[in-house]
Amino acid sequence: MRNWRNKMAGWMYGRYGFDYLGRFLFAVAFIMIILSMFISSLWWLDFVGLALLVWEYFRVFSRNTTKRYEENQKYVSVTSGIKSWFTSIPDRLRQGKTYHIYKCPGCGQKIRIPRGKGRIIVRCPKCGKEFARKS
Repeated sequence: MRNWRNKMAGWMYGRYGFDYLGRFLFAVAFIMIILSMFISSLWWLDFVGLALLVWEYFRVFSRNTTKRYEENQKYVSVTSGIKSWFTSIPDRLRQGKTYHIYKCPGCGQKIRIPRGKGRIIVRCPKCGKEFARKS
């Protein structure tokens, strides 16, 4: 068993391997193939899922690691904003009970104001603009 594992590791040496984009492609391909099994009118999902699997394995076995790394970095930069928005939902819900969140009309900076203080003048810490809001 160890000998086979060593041979496989030697064969994979210099190849790119799995990354975040590869995992995403595999998951989407798997979902598409499963959906096409249950919904016969979506037969074309088989081909799309198979194409995604082929692309994903091409990336895994590729020796052009710099190009694959750039692809993965582009994927990570696109999805990082989406992920951070979803992970911040519990924090926003918790803060929404005790604070109002306003955007500065001058620079767009988010400013957190405690609730229950009545109508107040808010000064933006970033640009210094003052504006009135109800807390």
